[in-house]
Amino acid sequence: MAQNGSIEEDTIIRVSTGGKNRIRGREVLHAACEPKASVPIVEVGPTGIQELEPLILATYQGETAFYPQCSLMRVRDLVVALDDGSLPTTGAMAVTEHDPATATLPTPDEGVFALGQRRVLDRSGWILPANTNDYVASRDFLAATVADQATEWLSTLDDTGLRGRGRGDGSCDTRIADAWRTVREISRERDADPVVVVNGNEADPDAEMDRLLLESNPLAVLDAALAAARIIGATNLLVYLNETEDLARDRVNEAAAELTNKVGADIPIEAIAGPDEYTAGELTMAIEALEGNHRLEARLRPPFPREEGLYGRPTLIHTPRTLAQIRAFFVDGGDGIGNDSDPGTRLVTVAGDVETPMTLELATNDTLSVVEHAVKLDGRLKAACVGGVFGGMTRTLDVPAHTNALAAANLGTNGVIELFDQDRCMLSVVGHRASFAEKENCGRCFPCRGGTQQLADMLRDIYDGTFDAEKIRELLRVMHRSSICQFGRDAQRPVATAMNEFESEFRAHADGRCPNGVCTP
Repeated sequence: MAQNGSIEEDTIIRVSTGGKNRIRGREVLHAACEPKASVPIVEVGPTGIQELEPLILATYQGETAFYPQCSLMRVRDLVVALDDGSLPTTGAMAVTEHDPATATLPTPDEGVFALGQRRVLDRSGWILPANTNDYVASRDFLAATVADQATEWLSTLDDTGLRGRGRGDGSCDTRIADAWRTVREISRERDADPVVVVNGNEADPDAEMDRLLLESNPLAVLDAALAAARIIGATNLLVYLNETEDLARDRVNEAAAELTNKVGADIPIEAIAGPDEYTAGELTMAIEALEGNHRLEARLRPPFPREEGLYGRPTLIHTPRTLAQIRAFFVDGGDGIGNDSDPGTRLVTVAGDVETPMTLELATNDTLSVVEHAVKLDGRLKAACVGGVFGGMTRTLDVPAHTNALAAANLGTNGVIELFDQDRCMLSVVGHRASFAEKENCGRCFPCRGGTQQLADMLRDIYDGTFDAEKIRELLRVMHRSSICQFGRDAQRPVATAMNEFESEFRAHADGRCPNGVCTP
């Protein structure tokens, strides 16, 4: 074990795996330790590419070999060879040469690692997740440098126009600087103690982005969150996690202890587990969960959480994705990265009819079509759902990844792109999402509660021969305009976009025929 970090080791074995493949990863890790060699062997976080896990990164004097899905026998042989002073490359998917002291993953020039960017994912799969020596190998802690710099930070956020990422962010798709200023101003007006919440409870099973960051580089998230807390004058920093994500929780707790030890304990950092429910990630229902309420309901807005949030305190809520972007801008700068209106990068998990999901990082001026080169689709692409469970259906991914372009195409921004092959029935796809919305909504407002029920019923009626397109579209408009939270506003989008793109399939079902032969009479 590299007690002082992994960066300074010129000979080392890294075992990269995430929570979903950790059991197998631990088996490989134990097998690597069996030869009793002098080579350091460490467990690092996931890279975002699940199909490679457990991924072995064998490094020897500035050269690293990548071994995907490494067998127990192979990892033992690698350890012995490294201990003897050689780096085997036979069977490696890639071999890279790099600075022996590099603090970032030395990615190959070809293959899946070469797609998109690795800006906020630059250290994922390379550093020890909660090791402060690895974290500050080339850069200092943000939280240690913000004293008396609140004005400069806010000015920088204003200048960059950086926007929040993810449905659970208090500044989702809007400028971060506005929320920071509001929290500071209201706190001073009311003489109230603000609080920072890291909303990492994303219960969409296809949305890997936040979990990936917390498992692979939690210090980057917590460092940016602590810096934000010091700038707005917060007295507490809460990390809100999904109760099922044990690895993320363990690494957050370890990273919080290390960060506090290095930069001070003036603002306590506490990890709190929330329910594994989709609605629990919505920002006001996240507050409800943090306050201990068992029945989670969306809160009316205004007041917004930045004005009156956790226990009535001004609350700054950001997702791990947003905080990682903040850190990247203040550490690496943001000039020329992404679209001017929505700078930076966007993490996207590619799922659906693919062999294995994976998470990529795209500059916001990249087109989504990049993801088609990253995964193996079961068949020929028919459609994609962009934005998660309640994303928009589209025939083309020739759409830039920035907020304005996604909104113009009526696609979602929550970072999941599901690819569907030619065998998929689009009425079945959106019907399941409507049923999910009907069952999972919080029940607070009628446009969502009643609207999702009516929508699910109308879609079922199509199978009985009744398809009233205009009536359905009017219901969708009411849900979008009148629901009090994003759940109800977004729940209509899969059906709305699918009807625009595939209305003929809806009509065929009303005539008693499924064009794909999926739905039975």
